[in-house]
Amino acid sequence: MESTVPQKLDALVKLQEIDSKLDEILKVRGALPDEVRDLEDEIAGYQTRVEKHNAELDELNQEIVDKKTAIKESEALIAKYNEQQMNVRNNREYDAITKEMELQALEIQINEKRIKEAYSKIEAKKEEIEGTKHLLDERSKDLVSKKSELEIIAAESEEEEKKLNDTRLKAIRKVEERLLLSYEKIRENARNGLAVVRVKRDACGGCFNIVPPQRQADIKDKKKIIVCEHCGRILADVDFVIVDEKPKRTVRKKNA
Repeated sequence: MESTVPQKLDALVKLQEIDSKLDEILKVRGALPDEVRDLEDEIAGYQTRVEKHNAELDELNQEIVDKKTAIKESEALIAKYNEQQMNVRNNREYDAITKEMELQALEIQINEKRIKEAYSKIEAKKEEIEGTKHLLDERSKDLVSKKSELEIIAAESEEEEKKLNDTRLKAIRKVEERLLLSYEKIRENARNGLAVVRVKRDACGGCFNIVPPQRQADIKDKKKIIVCEHCGRILADVDFVIVDEKPKRTVRKKNA
């Protein structure tokens, strides 16, 4: 059996009341949850940076090993060419061997320069790693402190929050899927988390824009679900302000 419009509105109002209470609990925690998430992201970034620097250190150390091996190979070739020079048959062979020895000597110079540069980069990387580890240590201490503070605050309202969440699950079952999706979307976009409001003093309870009298009458009739023309919030009902009329004072005429 499909729910009537008043029943649908009543279900939405109850859901909004539960969500508003949950919002108040979260409001007490303030910016702590966001601060904890930001610190966790920052720490993860520092850890990734340290891992990257360590990987680069490994590459530089391997480069040094490779260059030292290349130097040994060049030195071995030079020794070999020295022996060959002793047995050359003509100047042409002598000059060719001399040229090869010069090339290997140049290779040694280049590799020695690369090794020196690699050692310099290693020192710089180590300094960067130390600096990043220092920041990582500081942020980790901040995270422990913020998490502890958040846990204390959360523990104070844990039982109430659990009850409200359980009640919310039951309340959701009474709201049809289409309306629930609209409700959630409005709540997501609303700064104060209000998706269902009443008309108070002729104005929307969410954005405070004036609601015309005829529209107020339609809202009160509850024949269909009506939303605010300005903010899109669901208008559940109209609050009428009762004004007590004071009796008029009788002014006595003075005798002439």
